[in-house]
Amino acid sequence: MHSFVFWMSASFVVAVVFASFFEWALHRYFMHRPVGKFDYAFRAHAIVHHQTFKADHTYHLIHDKDKETIPMAWWNGPVLIAVGITPFLLATWLLGSWGVVCGALLAFVSYYGAYEYIHWCMHLPKKRDIERSGIYFRLNGHHLLHHRYMHKNFNVVLPLADLCLGTLLLRSKVHFKQAEGPAVPNVQPRVRKPSLPKFATVD
Repeated sequence: MHSFVFWMSASFVVAVVFASFFEWALHRYFMHRPVGKFDYAFRAHAIVHHQTFKADHTYHLIHDKDKETIPMAWWNGPVLIAVGITPFLLATWLLGSWGVVCGALLAFVSYYGAYEYIHWCMHLPKKRDIERSGIYFRLNGHHLLHHRYMHKNFNVVLPLADLCLGTLLLRSKVHFKQAEGPAVPNVQPRVRKPSLPKFATVD
């Protein structure tokens, strides 16, 4: 029993980290470019979602009919979770403990659920409790910048992969008319304060 709990806990932590890189790779290589003849994810995300939700006031839902373009299709979750835990099935066989795959499954279900809920709140704000948190505030700015720079800030839930793989952007490179709201941070370039002139001193 202790062994099961240990491997489940360890696998959960590893799987959360892995999920950040999995999300990053999926977002960058499948959702922003067609892969051979497979262009479903590209069309659904880069073409439909990004054309509907930009970084200006349209970052938030304008037309109710576009609400269905915020989440992924219902079947995407089970498929992505199954693909994500595949390496942990191999680890389960090698280590001989079902705790490994159970921890990974819990991590991926939680990560995907967090992705869908946070992403929904970002584009359809309702002054929910989560929208008042500092972590959400920063993640919202992170995602807003992705809608301005589609090849930056691929993570929605945990920007660890963005940080490690060089796609993390904290502020915009140029001024633009961004979305506004109580849970949306200012992501404009920092304004440099003019330096005071230096005067020569006489000893």
